[in-house]
This record gives sequence, C-alpha cells and structure tokens, in this order.
Amino acid sequence: MNQESFSFVIYMIHACANKWQRMPSEVYRLLQSTGCIDRYLVPHYDILHTQSTDFVIEDIMEYLRVRGASI
Repeated sequence: MNQESFSFVIYMIHACANKWQRMPSEVYRLLQSTGCIDRYLVPHYDILHTQSTDFVIEDIMEYLRVRGASI
C-alpha cells in the first residue's frame, strides 16, 4: 500500500464512521475482517478515489452486505 492509498483508506474509515455514527476503530475492524481494505479499497484505489465520498460509502455498504456483515 502506498501513501496515497493509505491516506484514502484512512479517509474512508473516518467518513464511514461519521455516516454510520460508529467509532473509527470499530469501522476499521469491520472493514479489515471482511477484507474490504485489502481486497477492495486498496486494489481499486485508482478508480474509487475519483468518486464522491457518498458513492464510495454506499459501495462499501454493498460490499459488506454481500459478505453478510452488518453495520
């Protein structure tokens, strides 16, 4: 993971935490345990970072739903 994708992941963790009214540490654990960070956010950084924050949050929610995780 390079500096740009790392910063993006941190930003998205905090954006999700704000939207879902959760602690960033709780969101991090959820995203890490479902593979969202390593299998979705980082590999698709080039595309995702050009999208709106709300769009990416919705995409993350869909990723989690498909994997049976609840927010």
